[in-house]
Amino acid sequence: MNEYDSNRIYDLTKKINYLKTENLDEANCYVLNTCHIREKATDKVYHDIGRVKKQFRKKAKPIVLVTGCVAQAEGNILLEKEKYIDAVIGPQSYHKINKTILDLEKKQKKINFTNFDVIEKFDSLNSLKNSCGKISTFLTIQEGCDKFCKFCVVPYTRGSEYSRSIKELVIEAKQLIDNGAKEITLLGQNVNAYNFEGKKLSDLIFEISKIKDLKRIRYTTSHPKDFTQDLIDIHKDCEKLMPLIHLPVQSGSNKILKAMNRKHTIEEYQRTIDKLNKVNSNIKFSSDFIIGYPGETFEDFKQTEQLVKKVKYINSYSFIFSARPGTPASKLKKTNLSEAKKRLISFQSVAETIKTKYRETLIGKISTVLFENHTKDGGKYFGRDEFLNSVIVKSDENLVGQIKKIKIINGNHNTLHGEIPSNLSQNNHAA
Repeated sequence: MNEYDSNRIYDLTKKINYLKTENLDEANCYVLNTCHIREKATDKVYHDIGRVKKQFRKKAKPIVLVTGCVAQAEGNILLEKEKYIDAVIGPQSYHKINKTILDLEKKQKKINFTNFDVIEKFDSLNSLKNSCGKISTFLTIQEGCDKFCKFCVVPYTRGSEYSRSIKELVIEAKQLIDNGAKEITLLGQNVNAYNFEGKKLSDLIFEISKIKDLKRIRYTTSHPKDFTQDLIDIHKDCEKLMPLIHLPVQSGSNKILKAMNRKHTIEEYQRTIDKLNKVNSNIKFSSDFIIGYPGETFEDFKQTEQLVKKVKYINSYSFIFSARPGTPASKLKKTNLSEAKKRLISFQSVAETIKTKYRETLIGKISTVLFENHTKDGGKYFGRDEFLNSVIVKSDENLVGQIKKIKIINGNHNTLHGEIPSNLSQNNHAA
């Protein structure tokens, strides 16, 4: 979502004749778009600003803006602590960036825009064509969250749930397709809570799938509580919808899930997994895990490992609990850090073994790959298969924007390598 926001910020600033530069020395305005999910996000802001100060020590100071969730959470503190920052703009107010820049050009005082103006923001963006030209791109359909998981800062930085209309999303999706996109990932902090005038995520997927030149649809990130039957069913009915689902569970222990205020049980989560597998046997899963959440016992942790072994996630994103300032969990007694680190190492070993075994099954099989760009060493092309596995192929033909059947030759932890086979066995597709 930060990538989507950054692209839209650029679309906005073009209207006041600002152009993007890859050379920091040339910058008149420096925009640092931030995330507040992980620990030390604020420290990274100060570090980055320090780098800019050093770069411009003997030159005219650029306008310096901090946008995004750190700006929302700590706006006044940032302005008071780091005088080099000229303005902070929250994620629901970045449509005001042009006014901010123009005011600062006139040497106006420091500016803090951290109101929740999500309706005004998207009304402003709807009149502005999305210029992103990537083969695989993002489209924000929903923002905010009403779940209030005790560890999560999103409700405080992105506000309550808000869904954009299907009409405006189809228009923006068509703009992205006109720019060359072949794949669109629908984004939301709680994407399957999408609801506009009774229309759900499944309805939106169905409408967007009608766009002729759109080849692939994905969505992230889902909450297990909002995985309704209509969304499950569309994984059977929509061929353009990719069969990888990111479904964060956070813990395998019902006790910890309750302490987190996750609003679902492991049994409910597993039933959703089973229903999805029933409608589409090709579906695979990835998930997020918090290790060492306050109150987690060794038995709670082992239940999380057992869940990973049962579901066989092809990707797992795991972190030691990181207290976010202002969240209820930040006040809880933390698990011993040394013990939490041991659990994380154990968990990642289990998850990595499962991932490695899965990737070994792909060797010698045929995968369907959408190629996104050239690699830096030339003559090779980077793409992703239906399950978001990275694939690199050497080819004399320009593969960018094409979907090809690729035979996987070998691979490592991060990347698969393949070739375009001369004779395809259509019954030998990688699952």
